[in-house]
Amino acid sequence: LFGGYNSQIYLWGRAIRPRPKASPKEGHIVQIGIYTFAESGAESGAGSGADQDRGISPSQRLRNLVEEIVLADQVGLDWFGVGEHHRPDYAVSNPAMSLAAAAIQTKNIRLSSAVTVLSSDDPIRVFQQFSMLDNLTQGRAEIMVGRGAFVESFPLFGHALDDYDGLFAEKLQLLMAVNDAEYISWPRTKHLPAVNHQGVYPRPYQDKLPIWLGVGGTPQSTVRAGKLDLPLALGIIGRDPVRFAPLFDLYRAAASKAGHDPASLETSLNVHGFVAETSQAARDIYSGPHNEVMTRLGAERGWPPATRAQFDTMCGPGGALFVGGPAELTDKILAHHEIFGFTRITIQMAIGLLDLKSLMNAIEILGTRVAPDVRKALEA
Repeated sequence: LFGGYNSQIYLWGRAIRPRPKASPKEGHIVQIGIYTFAESGAESGAGSGADQDRGISPSQRLRNLVEEIVLADQVGLDWFGVGEHHRPDYAVSNPAMSLAAAAIQTKNIRLSSAVTVLSSDDPIRVFQQFSMLDNLTQGRAEIMVGRGAFVESFPLFGHALDDYDGLFAEKLQLLMAVNDAEYISWPRTKHLPAVNHQGVYPRPYQDKLPIWLGVGGTPQSTVRAGKLDLPLALGIIGRDPVRFAPLFDLYRAAASKAGHDPASLETSLNVHGFVAETSQAARDIYSGPHNEVMTRLGAERGWPPATRAQFDTMCGPGGALFVGGPAELTDKILAHHEIFGFTRITIQMAIGLLDLKSLMNAIEILGTRVAPDVRKALEA
């Protein structure tokens, strides 16, 4: 089904027209990376010494995270992102700090949040933290901001969920302003205090920090990214990815209407996935941790328990999970590049309590076998 890299591909018996393609502002035709939420699986009250039955300790999970980032850099992956959470089952509440731990141990890989929950944070402090990271890496830092799929940070930092979108809109505007200019003046607004011509330091190593907007499928958020000329990162964890392709069209149309060049827009597809020597091995390793997480989170949100049968279906050519052997994953990335025309694809492989050896092997395969084959096919 996906073996031929043609100008059209067919899903469910109908042709899908390829989307217009842009190239990343630097590096490969398509950047390939990894993102993680640094799950520890620990329960509330487990503390720093959580045993393996209740999860891995935050201390060990963070040390493992640094190893993952360093290996991703060594095998030639382009990007590594770390998400922000404020729950006992995740080890990272400050992505910039965790990325800084790996910054001077890496040479080429770009380091980013995935995402920073900007609505509940201070945009000036976010800028300063990632500007410091950018100086540590000599120009390899990025920020991916979003409203957040988890809401624990809102009451933790004194914000009302009723202000969910208003907080984000104001803070994104201030973050962009601080990124544009060394001195900032900002009038008192509903959610932010006044700033009277203050300098914000340190300035980034790059001319400006790349600020990506992470979205989960909301058309309004997609349009906002296009209007603001911000790179768009679309997260897909369920349903058929092709159903989300119109959002990229909407994004490009909004950018064009706002006077921006659609050909210069950068886009990322952020998915769940895993790779091993064989397709069966990849499914067997990834299905348990993946389904445990989806069942646990689903219990909070009213979803039914995840099953192996559903998992295997989602691993199919048109499914949302990018799981398989090297050739299978390569074909699936290429097929979806035809649909979306993305400039970057990132895969969340470290989901749940996945053992470190299997994860490190997957990172190595992705970097040394899948990524080179994808680049070779696209460059041809």
